[in-house]
Amino acid sequence: MKIPFSPPYIDESVVYEVIDSLHSGWITSGPKVKALENNIKTFSGTQQVLCVNSWTSGAIMMLRWLGVKAGDEVIVPAYTYSATALAVLHAGACPVMVDSSDDFNISVDAIRRAITPRTKAIIPVDIAGYPCDYEAIMSMVQEDDVKRIYQAATPVQELLGRILVISDAAHSLGAFYHGDQRTGSEADIVIFSLHAVKNVTTAEGGAICLNLPAPFDNEALYNELRMMTLNCQTKDAFSKSKAGGWRYDIVGLGMKINMADVNAAIGLAQMREYPKLLKERKRVFDTYNAAFSTYDWAILPPMSDGEKVSSYHIYALRIKNFTEEQRDRMIDEIARHEVAVNVHFIPMPMLSFFQSLGYDIKEYPQAYTNYKSEISLPVYPQLDEDALNFIITTVNNAYETVNCT
Repeated sequence: MKIPFSPPYIDESVVYEVIDSLHSGWITSGPKVKALENNIKTFSGTQQVLCVNSWTSGAIMMLRWLGVKAGDEVIVPAYTYSATALAVLHAGACPVMVDSSDDFNISVDAIRRAITPRTKAIIPVDIAGYPCDYEAIMSMVQEDDVKRIYQAATPVQELLGRILVISDAAHSLGAFYHGDQRTGSEADIVIFSLHAVKNVTTAEGGAICLNLPAPFDNEALYNELRMMTLNCQTKDAFSKSKAGGWRYDIVGLGMKINMADVNAAIGLAQMREYPKLLKERKRVFDTYNAAFSTYDWAILPPMSDGEKVSSYHIYALRIKNFTEEQRDRMIDEIARHEVAVNVHFIPMPMLSFFQSLGYDIKEYPQAYTNYKSEISLPVYPQLDEDALNFIITTVNNAYETVNCT
């Protein structure tokens, strides 16, 4: 049995929506993008949603909007995909990496120790779809002692008066934070990824959720940022295409990172089905949990603690007392049986580029501990009982093979 790791969920409703976009004669940013924004806004309970062409470009834009510059610091976890730190570098600031907790997510204590007068933002990451401790993080940045350290240098920073919190929620669309509160409103800015392997996809894309406190006006900010995604052009292509609507102006240094309608069409169809798709992803998690909880070598991934509930994006299984070399051999053994698995993630300080900047994995022991024994198993609605049983058997046999040699 050949099992891929993360194929996109494409049914006839997705095909219909894309064809409808193609037949409309309008395939770049237009009504389907707006419909997707409204759908995610309603689903997540956030104040405003702006769709862009990727999580990364959305994060770069928000950091530029904040006004970070050379010498400014943005705190990020060492254990995440490289885009989290690369966005900081592209925006002109310095990523300050901190260690993780044993639930894979950023350590709140490590954040506190890393705050300096140069800290302008914090980007926690919801690894595998399990939300970070935003209550603690948001409380921390509003503490008087922390606000006294903060040094604003731009009008936006002055208006906020504290460190900005941008949630890297690339994995966590559909997760719950605080009981019945969906992710999307737990931080000042929340950015979802709509990449091809995510729970909801637009092939490539991202969705920026705006939850800035007063006196910020999130609706006005949406309009400002939407223009910024279009090179700060005062009219989008849809408006310009109308009879007599040709005249426009460029009012600032923008970016070209808008989402196209033909992409939004995929996500729009998937969002309509998403409650059902989440149940199917939970079914996969539950099946894995029921099986692997019987093995004393398996460390199950965080899924729910009564307040927070995962989006079931990645099943991050860890192997108790395994070295990195043993984990790699186990993955090779699984691959021999044509089951595709993955690792989430190689900590950034282990990657050549970040090593060249001076980051050292020895400074992030928990991140390395999480990584060295982690194997990500396939999770998607198309997996039936036979496929799941085959995956579970293959993983267990691979463990036995490696553990006995």
